[in-house]
Amino acid sequence: MTSNTSAGVPDVQSEFKVVSIFDTDLYKFTMQQAIFEYYPNTKVVYRFTHRDKHRQFSRACIEKFRGALNGFADVQVTQDERVWLQDKCKYFKPAYLDYLQSYRFKPDQISVTFLPSSDDPDMGSVDIKARGLWLETVLWEVPLMACLCEMYFRYADQDWDYTGQEEQATHKATSLLDARCTFSEFGTRRRRSFVTQDLVVRGIIKARDAHEWKEGFFGTSNVYLAMRYNLNVIGTIAHEWFMGIAALGDYKDAAGTALDLWSNLYGDSLSVTLTDTFSTEVFYREFDNRRANQWKVLRQDSGDPKVFAPRAKQMYEERGIDYKQKAIIFSDGLDFKKAKELNEQCQLLGFKCSFGIGTWLTNDFKKKSSGYEEQSKALNIVIKLGSIDGKECVKISDEITKNTGVSEVVAKVKEMYLIPVS
Repeated sequence: MTSNTSAGVPDVQSEFKVVSIFDTDLYKFTMQQAIFEYYPNTKVVYRFTHRDKHRQFSRACIEKFRGALNGFADVQVTQDERVWLQDKCKYFKPAYLDYLQSYRFKPDQISVTFLPSSDDPDMGSVDIKARGLWLETVLWEVPLMACLCEMYFRYADQDWDYTGQEEQATHKATSLLDARCTFSEFGTRRRRSFVTQDLVVRGIIKARDAHEWKEGFFGTSNVYLAMRYNLNVIGTIAHEWFMGIAALGDYKDAAGTALDLWSNLYGDSLSVTLTDTFSTEVFYREFDNRRANQWKVLRQDSGDPKVFAPRAKQMYEERGIDYKQKAIIFSDGLDFKKAKELNEQCQLLGFKCSFGIGTWLTNDFKKKSSGYEEQSKALNIVIKLGSIDGKECVKISDEITKNTGVSEVVAKVKEMYLIPVS
């Protein structure tokens, strides 16, 4: 078995311990600064969704998860962490960093309800919500998901171990580098455990250091691991920025307003935008010449990735913009085969592209009981903005099965944006 412990890294058998507030994705901090700037008194509710309806949680797993939440109150940004973040990410303002350093998680903002099945009272589903100021609750999403995954694979599904994880990550990274696929590690939210992500990042670094094309590994979204291993830290904007602003403004000029507020705060520093919150075609209606010139990178996160680059090329050409000066980040359910095919497509088109890869790196395991032949399935979970100041939030996406929100509101928004209902 690959060694899975080192200083500061908890073993899977030990009691769960929150490592740092920085053990999250960078975009939660860039989002928090934007909320700090524009919406400091806005109240929200986040809601949990388990997309695999046939997979249940054990009561014991959810009790362990509920108990682990109290540990989040014990962590805070250290002075060393603040200095590193300030140096690495110049767009964070002193006033925000002061706030972040004073920030403490409030576990009482989280409600966790186990819903037993009719067949077995010790198995069932779970309802999770975060309620409070947007400014405070915004930081809960990623660590809540990561914690739930870790509790599940500690206490509900133990038919796996860390055998070969670091070597597997090295092999995968080498394959990506050999194929000239520029990539970043995006695996925090649905990782099997903190130990897993640490092993994976170490494995990727080994591949990078041994490869002639070192610049192909661009960095990680995880702030703690970026600091730990001196890597680029990656992340910009989130769907919830568009979702919240859209609901507050009754869905009028939602994408344009969200983009402009972000640009006013960050300028060119964080010029990567998702397109699919209410579908890419709806986004393009508000992505006029000024905005299309201003924003450097589009991120594809749902729908058919093979149609994205040709459609983006068409969109830029319709606006008289040289698309070869722009780029695309693909980040939806990627593995080596998908990344290689998309990279080849973009090369033929002359489009710069890169890949944000998550679950394939940080939750790719085999069942011990099968002799490491059968896949040990990752959880398919999300936590999304549910409501903002009492108004329901939705996400449509470019994939019909990924609609998030109350069905009546989803239907209303689709009608407003002239999107087919099904």
